[in-house]
Amino acid sequence: MKKVLIPILCCTIILAFLIFSKNSSPVSQNNPQTPKEDKLEEEIKDQLNNLTLEEKIGQMFFIAYRKPTMDAELTNILNTIKPGGFILFSENITNFENTTNLVHQIKQSNSIPLFIGIDQEGGKVARLKTIPGLEVHEIEPMQNIGATNDLNLAYTTGVTIAQDLQKIGVNLDFAPVLDVYQKASFLETRCFSDNPTIVNNMGLKVAEGLIANNIIPVFKHFPGHGNTQTNSHDALPVVEKTKEELLNNDLIPFMNAIKNDAQIIMIGHLAVPSLTNDSTPASLSKTIITDLLRKELGYQNIVITDALNMKAITDNYSNDEIYEMAINAGVDLLLMPEDPLTAFNTIKKLINEGKISEEEINNSVLKILKLKAKYLN
Repeated sequence: MKKVLIPILCCTIILAFLIFSKNSSPVSQNNPQTPKEDKLEEEIKDQLNNLTLEEKIGQMFFIAYRKPTMDAELTNILNTIKPGGFILFSENITNFENTTNLVHQIKQSNSIPLFIGIDQEGGKVARLKTIPGLEVHEIEPMQNIGATNDLNLAYTTGVTIAQDLQKIGVNLDFAPVLDVYQKASFLETRCFSDNPTIVNNMGLKVAEGLIANNIIPVFKHFPGHGNTQTNSHDALPVVEKTKEELLNNDLIPFMNAIKNDAQIIMIGHLAVPSLTNDSTPASLSKTIITDLLRKELGYQNIVITDALNMKAITDNYSNDEIYEMAINAGVDLLLMPEDPLTAFNTIKKLINEGKISEEEINNSVLKILKLKAKYLN
């Protein structure tokens, strides 16, 4: 009997040892980062720590300047602010040689790579068109693309847009539109569909085509501009929907974009009283950006405002209020301040007055530098 028990006992001890060794492995199952990724993160943190306060603030600016050449005024703005990004408009785009020279000069203005963005949705919102020296594909409105419900077409649309943008040095597209269309919306043909599932599926596929060609997509306009008749360029739209209605419709594409690791989400200038109990625009609301988008929906990446020169904002808030509210609400990138030099000095003043913390600035800039390290290096 002893001869039978001894081998069984030995096997039991060996099995127990193997199980213990596996469970006590020094490699954490909850840490997906490789040593290379850990090293890169430390380098980015060192980069952040070596920036001056002014350089950190500059990284949060995404500026516009609607002239075709690098003149003294633009040079001064770039040298003073050292912005994190520059958005191109049709006024910047003349012919291939001049446009690529302008983009190159803008990129050379800062040692930190710049986001070079553009609104290239397709349809009526296409800033880059065929110009002397460059042929650009004409992209149908997203409403037409969405009507096909063809995921392969959506993907190839993203690829085509990306390949055109690469030719002039663009690395970020303010697209796709994830707004769910509703009757009389001012967005009209810019939406894929009135069906949130189609908007979700087609929008994510367009984004996938952009990403596959190293163009960063910006998903817009959270929490949903598709049911507003007022254009935020002219006045503040008000969304008369309950939170439950938003979750069951307008927010579905954004929630899935978050699950698919969206890197930048644009916040719209629209009031949602059911969420805020007042008329505060989403772009300035901590309730919508921090509480809903970040905490409840789990989004931890970059938040960018819609253009800050729109009347929905400028007609209702002072310069100080816009930047204090936006940054404290959880915004990371400030798109198109009406007067970038004034805005830059305003934020410095607000920090000195203790109305914005440098910690908020650091949190935003760390995310910006991480995304630039991933895509722009």
